Amino acid sequence: MADDIDSAASDLPARLEVGQSAPDFTLPAVLPDGTETQLTLSTLTAHDKVVLYFYPAAMTPGCTTEACDFRDNLARLGALGYTVLGVSKDPLPKLHRFMERDHISFPLLSDPDLTVHKLYGAYGEKKLYGKVHVGVIRSAFAIDTDGRITLARYNVRAKGHVDSLMKALS
Repeated sequence: MADDIDSAASDLPARLEVGQSAPDFTLPAVLPDGTETQLTLSTLTAHDKVVLYFYPAAMTPGCTTEACDFRDNLARLGALGYTVLGVSKDPLPKLHRFMERDHISFPLLSDPDLTVHKLYGAYGEKKLYGKVHVGVIRSAFAIDTDGRITLARYNVRAKGHVDSLMKALS
């Protein structure tokens, strides 16, 4: 059993650091107007800085708090030149419901097979109620227009996350 845990841990993705190139990706997304599209990171960073954040599951209490906090601070982030993207493993229909229910005003991206989560190290070991689990790690990245990571945070708390980001980005 210990060997299984050791081999599972060695299969977990490495965390990204400031200065590294942000892994490019294309994912299906729900836009604030309710339409669906494919978003490619490199297309967005060609003209905007991006705050990319990963959250465990739409419509759960912590993820709702975090998404609404981003929603309520979108103008402040926009004034700093940032576009916000939220990524979860949720399917598009659930992202539509989340966006509609909580009036989310930025794109929500679907990564059901966790490919992009793993590229960013946003999937791995985390502690939950004192026990180690493998799952989605609440994370955030600021990515500059040159495609470089200027901020990388892992295991962030849902409450106060955006204020902390604003301080770091200002």
